[in-house]
Amino acid sequence: MTGPRGRPGGHWRGPWMTRERPPWWPENEPYPPPEWRRMSAHFMQRAMLFGCAFFMFFAFVVALLVSLFVGAANTLGGGVLLLPIVLVVMLIFSFTVARAVRRLVMPLGELIDAAERVERGDYAVRVRERGPRELRALARAFNSMSERLGKSEEQRRRLLADVTHELRTPLTVIQGNLEGLLDHVYQADDARIGSILEDTRVLSRLVDDLRTLSLAEAGALTLDREPTDVVALARDVVASFGTQADQVGVSLDVSAKVAVPSADADPVRTREVLTNLLSNALRYTPRGGSVRVGVVGWPDHVSVEVRDTGSGIAPDALPHVFDRFYKSDESRGTGLGLAIAKGLVVAQSGEIHATSTPGQGTEIRFTLPVAR
Repeated sequence: MTGPRGRPGGHWRGPWMTRERPPWWPENEPYPPPEWRRMSAHFMQRAMLFGCAFFMFFAFVVALLVSLFVGAANTLGGGVLLLPIVLVVMLIFSFTVARAVRRLVMPLGELIDAAERVERGDYAVRVRERGPRELRALARAFNSMSERLGKSEEQRRRLLADVTHELRTPLTVIQGNLEGLLDHVYQADDARIGSILEDTRVLSRLVDDLRTLSLAEAGALTLDREPTDVVALARDVVASFGTQADQVGVSLDVSAKVAVPSADADPVRTREVLTNLLSNALRYTPRGGSVRVGVVGWPDHVSVEVRDTGSGIAPDALPHVFDRFYKSDESRGTGLGLAIAKGLVVAQSGEIHATSTPGQGTEIRFTLPVAR
């Protein structure tokens, strides 16, 4: 038997009860879940039963008081005046209770409907913050959660599109070279095979970078933190770039104040941060320019800055330099270097910032906590 509003057997059912299984729902799990079905079917009934029970209890108490007061009033000769007053008080109290129940039930109903829309993938839904203080706090938390889910979904889609784009180029080159070799269009010489090998290395670096970035953003990156001499580490990294700097005609050096304290950091990850920053700086610094690495110690942190005399970054692009896959038109990289650097610094309880003036160079500074 079907009652009004699609209520089997007279039971109220939520809107999700008639929907098909969402495409992302696991095939081996029932949809909708039994707990949702029970919640949808009995929520309004429970609210109404609660209101009726409360009203009946109140009516019983009022009737008892009326009988006592009327008896006392009759004894005193004032029953005619006392009864209307009690009835008016009862009506006022009943209206107040009904309004309080409505202020509680209506916001809860909106939250259930909004949660249902979020479950369908509509992360733009928001609820009004109304009702008692606890319900307003719940609505505020729900809106915040919905907003974060929407941003995460947008980032996921953008990341998927960017990864697909970045993987397509080297895969296409590898596929074209291999097909050419099989069709005897290309000779299987060392140069051709070396080109294919280099493209596989590009893919390998991209996969490693994506893995590091995803672990850092998820807070699941394994860190081996220890007291680290950042000055010595910076000099080692700069020395490893010496040959590359000489080839492009850029001077490269390190400056540090005396008595820089040790940092509480993972030396391997910190080396990776410096490597990414120096690689970027050398890529955008013209011949005859310079790249300087400075290390400064403070009471609670160690500051490392990498400054170059390159072309600089446009003001509208500066806020996005740490975004994944963000790169300029002339960039030849994957756009992950600075994003990885930020993720590794933040994972070590540090901060990273970039400042730049077009035509005068760029400075990227990051901090690491001092070892206690």
